[in-house]
Amino acid sequence: MYIDTHIHAFADNIAERAVNKLKEVAQIEPRTDGTIKGAEELLEKCGIDYGVLLPVATKPSQQTNINNWAKAEYKGRFISFGTVHPLAEDAVSELDRIKELGLKGVKLHNDYQGVFIFDEVCHPVYRRCEELGLPIVFHMGRDPISPEVHRAMPYDLLELHENFPKLKIIGAHLGGVSAWESVYHYLMNVPNIWLDTAFTAGRIDETLFYEIVKKHGADRVLFGSDLPWSSPADEKEMIARLPVSDGDKEKIYYKNAVELLQLDL
Repeated sequence: MYIDTHIHAFADNIAERAVNKLKEVAQIEPRTDGTIKGAEELLEKCGIDYGVLLPVATKPSQQTNINNWAKAEYKGRFISFGTVHPLAEDAVSELDRIKELGLKGVKLHNDYQGVFIFDEVCHPVYRRCEELGLPIVFHMGRDPISPEVHRAMPYDLLELHENFPKLKIIGAHLGGVSAWESVYHYLMNVPNIWLDTAFTAGRIDETLFYEIVKKHGADRVLFGSDLPWSSPADEKEMIARLPVSDGDKEKIYYKNAVELLQLDL
């Protein structure tokens, strides 16, 4: 089995506009048209059983509608996270609703939401997620929208864990796009921190990738692609090349996600 824990898609009425805007910012050619159908077709082509949708509320006003959409798309091949905007007045109560909807966690993207991961304005969100047992997946490291200001770096995750030790944290992009040496220095074997592999294939030195997996533990690494910005086949094949046991690869491909997200598949 394969569970891609990091994919993106949009409602049909906004998919083309959203993907084109992101394509312009990132200067990356998308692998799908941004729709659920497009995501499903690529997952099928790559032999991926399930994909975890990670929506992002870039404005406080968006979170309710996005979470309703995420709930509606939680079916078949798709598993959904929800999202809140840390500056929304009802962010904490929306977390309660995310839990009630059965969504499996929360996606935050500090660069698109305009807050630093360590900003105290975010603490009520972290605290409530910790209380509810909702994992938070953060975009980590550099992002094209904010090339000179980095709002979520590996050492920030360490501080976050120290302040909220029971919070389940997923550091996307193996803990930080283009900051993997810092990941290796700050985050190895820190409890309650998982790292996903999204958008790392062809970008990370694979020897460093192996050293991070070995030092952090294969039981806290999650297969993810960042579809549509990377094909799941690329990260899938990179994991296949790891000089670790088949059992460890199975943990990365799906077993860790089943356990962390409490999936009944």
